[in-house]
Amino acid sequence: MGIGTAKPVTQSDATDLRDPAYLKIRDVIYQVSGIYQPEEKLYLLASRCAGRMGAVNAKTPAEYLEHLTVRANREAELRLLLNEITIGETYMFRSPAQLEALRRVILPQILEAKSALGFKRLHLWSAGCSTGEEAYTLSMFLREESEAMLKGWTVDILATDLNDHSLTVAKAGIYGEYALRSTTELLRRKYFKPHDDKRLQVTDPLKSLIRFERVNLRDDSKMTFFKGMDIIFCCNVLIYFDLNSKRKVMQHFYSNLLPGGYLFLGHAESLYQVDDRFHLVHFPGAIGYWKPPVGYTGGGKP
Repeated sequence: MGIGTAKPVTQSDATDLRDPAYLKIRDVIYQVSGIYQPEEKLYLLASRCAGRMGAVNAKTPAEYLEHLTVRANREAELRLLLNEITIGETYMFRSPAQLEALRRVILPQILEAKSALGFKRLHLWSAGCSTGEEAYTLSMFLREESEAMLKGWTVDILATDLNDHSLTVAKAGIYGEYALRSTTELLRRKYFKPHDDKRLQVTDPLKSLIRFERVNLRDDSKMTFFKGMDIIFCCNVLIYFDLNSKRKVMQHFYSNLLPGGYLFLGHAESLYQVDDRFHLVHFPGAIGYWKPPVGYTGGGKP
């Protein structure tokens, strides 16, 4: 995507940042996505807008606001701006303590409960999957368990993000050393194939567990379709939301999780003052949020 010739806006560029159009652009983004830019970070939004202003030849923030609100291409342009704003950075096996909690505590719990009901299917959701590293990490982890704990089980992973470019990278599954730096040589040989001199590509069996989809976590109509989840990962996403947006997203996650299911957030994130229906569970090096079964009154699991 072309950047155009617009100059990136810096924090010191006070003249531009006083333009009220930037506040209106911020409000448009918030209404659509729930992503909120406080005024002290408005320079970051202005910098992202600068690239898109150059691409559409908008001379002023007010003119660019028209591209987002009244021009015929407004929906497409807003999507392109969101792509600029939601650029993520991650790598595989970023949170080994969460995987250990899955292996030792969470999966045995869920498998026992579902087996008792005659169900042998496991649903996981990587919400805000960025360029796919978390989803492929989960796929490797689950495939490694397929001949032991998960033998005879069907597993699927839903991986969603708002950023079109990130999803394109995720679907291609081509990664360099930065993304793979915590991936062992054994797993690299087992689940990747050479793509070029510096990059590896995930194999089809690893991809086969994952369905990538563009989802806006603030889209109520879309979010209602993801019922029946056993485990949801939403790491380092809520940091971009204000309190109201966080509460709205958590309402959907709570509704979409099966009773007894778990939610994982990023290490710096918490549900304090956001949603008190989940039970905080401490694991070695990680915390999770448990949705109690109907009628749970305390005691026992987790």
